[in-house]
Amino acid sequence: METYLVSAVLVALAEMGDRTQLLAIILASRYRKPVPILLGIFVATLGNHGLAAMAGFFLSSLLSAVWFKYAVSLSFVAMALWALVPDKAEEEDNAGLHHWGVFLTTTVSFFLVEIGDKTQIATVALAARFHDVLLVTAGTTTGMMIANIPAVLLGHGVTRVLPIRWLQAGAALIYLGLGLWGVAATGGWLG
Repeated sequence: METYLVSAVLVALAEMGDRTQLLAIILASRYRKPVPILLGIFVATLGNHGLAAMAGFFLSSLLSAVWFKYAVSLSFVAMALWALVPDKAEEEDNAGLHHWGVFLTTTVSFFLVEIGDKTQIATVALAARFHDVLLVTAGTTTGMMIANIPAVLLGHGVTRVLPIRWLQAGAALIYLGLGLWGVAATGGWLG
């Protein structure tokens, strides 16, 4: 349960103000069809984060050396710094996707934009840390939905309601805490 909750909370906080959340707001403003947009976000996130969690799991299984544990822990510290960098909406020309419908446009756009995103990298690190593909994928997907449901339903109004900088700082502190905890555990400083 800890794996699921940590994954969900971390990704929900990290998603605030992230480029994929901004994409959700843009899609909601453009199409005004929340159900297919939310379903597209869900499917894209499940696929993307499932693959990321498998990558993290197999990397940790293959590389169980102490240096790899330090590398995973330090990746959380790097994620803490990255979480403080605000993303900007990247208005991409998705004209070729429009004829596919709102669901498919959202699914393809989200999957592609999520590649290399901080929430995807966090999913890799969480799976490497917790060694559980299913719970990490379920948790990170839940976190993405927690962050994006209000973004889709409220559109541009969500950015006026939520203190994005505070949420980004909260995510940074959680990443930093996990990173420092991992370094301390690997170094044997916790007992």
